[in-house]
Amino acid sequence: PCLTPKSSRMTDFWIYLKIGFEHVLNLNGYDHLLFLMALTVPYAAKDWKRLLLLVSLFTLGHTLSLFLAVLEIITVKPSIIEFLIPITICMAALFNIIRAGKSGKQDSITFVGAVTLFFGLIHGLGFSNYFNHLLPGEASDKMLPMLEFALGIEGAQICIVLLVLLIGFIFKTLFRFNQRDFVLIFSAFVLGTIVTGK
Repeated sequence: PCLTPKSSRMTDFWIYLKIGFEHVLNLNGYDHLLFLMALTVPYAAKDWKRLLLLVSLFTLGHTLSLFLAVLEIITVKPSIIEFLIPITICMAALFNIIRAGKSGKQDSITFVGAVTLFFGLIHGLGFSNYFNHLLPGEASDKMLPMLEFALGIEGAQICIVLLVLLIGFIFKTLFRFNQRDFVLIFSAFVLGTIVTGK
């Protein structure tokens, strides 16, 4: 967007919040959607506390890497990030397939949380390349917009998680899918989408 010096701070807040929100929900860049789907499908609504923790760790990871990249403390070639992001999604989907039939809450929260945080760091570097192109200039001028951008990302993530939980509820109540079949089908969908690139 074209931002002028006369833009109010509140207007800027909504602009960057909206950009972050729409960046996640952009179907042309669906990798974030697929990762969140893979993260969510092993859980039911009753597991919301554990799921909220995992989503928060993912957010923490990508916000931290976004912060470090904007400050130019770390720099990674976009081609490397573009290679790593699909790998994180495939690993999450394969983990679900291997663990299908077992509740997500049976997995070690320390292990799953650490992996989710690490994957968040990788995904955040992908956001950083986009954000730096969006707002060139001094790092000090990017701090507040970056936080607003990250807040928009978090809002979109929560919407996606709620949608996946709702879809899971519909499939398991109306269509009588058991948890194992639901996890297998949706994880295979995620994996297939990444592998075929469609």
